Amino acid sequence: MRMINEMRLTMVAALALTPLMAMDKGNEKRLNAAAAVFSEIMATPDKGIPQGLLERAHCVVIVPGDKTLAFGFGAAYGKGYAFCRNKGGNGWSAPATVRMEGGSFGFQIGAKDTDVIMVVLTKRGEDKLLSDKFTLGAEASVAAGPVGRDSTAQTDVEMHADILSWSRTRGVFGGLSLNGATLRPDMDDNEAMYGSKLHNREILDGGIAAPEAAAKIIGLLDHYSVRKHEGPKHAE
Repeated sequence: MRMINEMRLTMVAALALTPLMAMDKGNEKRLNAAAAVFSEIMATPDKGIPQGLLERAHCVVIVPGDKTLAFGFGAAYGKGYAFCRNKGGNGWSAPATVRMEGGSFGFQIGAKDTDVIMVVLTKRGEDKLLSDKFTLGAEASVAAGPVGRDSTAQTDVEMHADILSWSRTRGVFGGLSLNGATLRPDMDDNEAMYGSKLHNREILDGGIAAPEAAAKIIGLLDHYSVRKHEGPKHAE
């Protein structure tokens, strides 16, 4: 009887862990997809995000389209990750999950091949990203970003926007205004990655170790966003 009870407990524990294991796999696949999206966009000659904007970035948000857009309660949403610079400007935080919903970009949110990237350029934009939920355009200004790795041309709107955004749909990459879209944490996915329902502020403030699956995308962010005025650190 004791052996039977132990077997039952083992089965119950295994069943309880199954959803967490599935979510962990989901995060791993989505992080790999985010790395692939960013790498492909930045590797395209004359079609990537301007280097100067990435050097100025406070935070970056990547919502990969492949296998991440879904429909729930009659509305479409996309899942992705936010990363912010560590204190002092060196390196990037662990990923915090985001859900993107609605917005003026209409049908694109339901397209499974639409990737979205946002670059947060101001402290105001960063503070909004670290909040529980905010609306682009209403609580933080957003504008379509310029295209071209070495592009320095910026309109007044781009220079004063808190956040610049781009999309890639069916291989075509360009600036996209996300006015009206909302961003909020996905607490369940945060729990799957970190073992507890962390708020995004806790993760993006830099006090949480990044999961192994995030190493590739963080390495890419490091590579493409080194601030030119930052030299190598010297021991004091």
